Amino acid sequence: MNKVMLVGRLTRDPELRSLPSGKHVSTFTIATNEYRGGGNAERTEYHPCVAWDRLAEITGQFLSKGQLVDIEGRLQTRQWDDDAGKRHWKTEVVVASLEMLSGRSKKEYAKEAQAVAAAPDGAEAEAPASIAANGATNDLEAVVAM
Repeated sequence: MNKVMLVGRLTRDPELRSLPSGKHVSTFTIATNEYRGGGNAERTEYHPCVAWDRLAEITGQFLSKGQLVDIEGRLQTRQWDDDAGKRHWKTEVVVASLEMLSGRSKKEYAKEAQAVAAAPDGAEAEAPASIAANGATNDLEAVVAM
């Protein structure tokens, strides 16, 4: 059985690419911590991850550095020879499912604040639903309410 379950934080924003075939692929790294008792320091492991197709699009759109995620997938090792003839191996987690545990990212809050600041007075209907729903009467109250 080849199954991986990780809970960790993204070390950087995901890198989203489109292949010539039209498939989407997203690569990112998850950092996990192992705590050992008896006064030993914690140990951090870094896990390269790859997501494909619709899951890749979602990671590129909604994930950012520092977010806590729960990932399930499988380990896959690739090998290739470079131009100098040297053989390389890379083991990565191929993501099958992902759950965002830390809520919305800072990018989402920034986009929402920009949308509110850019909206002309009286354009409350165009404000994001989370802001309009809380009854904020001006831009400052809307940003503070986030």
